[in-house]
Amino acid sequence: MPRTVIVGLDGSPESHAAAEWAAREARLRGLPLKLVNIWEPVPAPVAQEPLLDAETQQHWSERIPREAAEGLRLRHPGVEIAAEQVSGRPSEILARLAEDAALLVLGSRGLSGIGGFLVGSVGLAVVAHAERPVVLVRAGEQAADEHVMDPAGIPSSATPFRPVVLGMDPDSPDDSVLAFAFEEAARRATALRVVHGWSLPPYYAYGLSADLGLHEEIVRQQTARLAETLHPWRQKYADVEVVEESRSGSPANQLVDASHEASLVVVGRRVRRSPLGAHIGSVTHAVLHHATAPVAVVAHG
Repeated sequence: MPRTVIVGLDGSPESHAAAEWAAREARLRGLPLKLVNIWEPVPAPVAQEPLLDAETQQHWSERIPREAAEGLRLRHPGVEIAAEQVSGRPSEILARLAEDAALLVLGSRGLSGIGGFLVGSVGLAVVAHAERPVVLVRAGEQAADEHVMDPAGIPSSATPFRPVVLGMDPDSPDDSVLAFAFEEAARRATALRVVHGWSLPPYYAYGLSADLGLHEEIVRQQTARLAETLHPWRQKYADVEVVEESRSGSPANQLVDASHEASLVVVGRRVRRSPLGAHIGSVTHAVLHHATAPVAVVAHG
């Protein structure tokens, strides 16, 4: 059975932006798209209120995926689109649906006044538990945002895609994260910009002011390690232009800066099965909240 691109749809502007992005991604992948609306039954005392009748609420919410699917079919001909409504707790159902999906896509509200995401508790819970890739799409995301400006400086979806940005640590690379990023760049016929931010070892701090050559040597070593890690991937994806950036500084800040010129940002999340529960790393957490492009979180062991 072919995998499906699944999008969580609740009728909000951010979820509709996610659905549009998911339809474009489904076309790129040649996969069907499924819209899922999750109806969470209201508590019994609340359901007794005339204006909040549970049956009426469910009836109206059933229209959300059906009407959205109708619009998407018109705007994205050729993409097989299905819609369904299920009941239960959104975070649990979405995490379960992700198990059989090629990709799970969720919406995220843009922060008022500044670029970036406001990731809600449901989105964070799904990202923390899903072991398949999850993409967060901000409210207001347009197809043209993922492409370079046309020669007149006007946004257009007919121009080439902006690069895909990958955050990577060459000390702990993961094949599944690298493969996802290279595939996304290949589908878009665009470059892959690999960003590696690193910190100077504490014991070098005092010597740097007296020995600039020491700093240059550290930079050379970090750059060489990144190049060595990417070498076999360059050979495997010979048609993908790879741009390597290895600089000292916060990895999260560098990825957020790179997101302004990206079609997609790809970060990894290490799966940790412990009594303390699932965890989202600090870099991934910061990128989710502040990146201005869609963010793909790829879980890895």
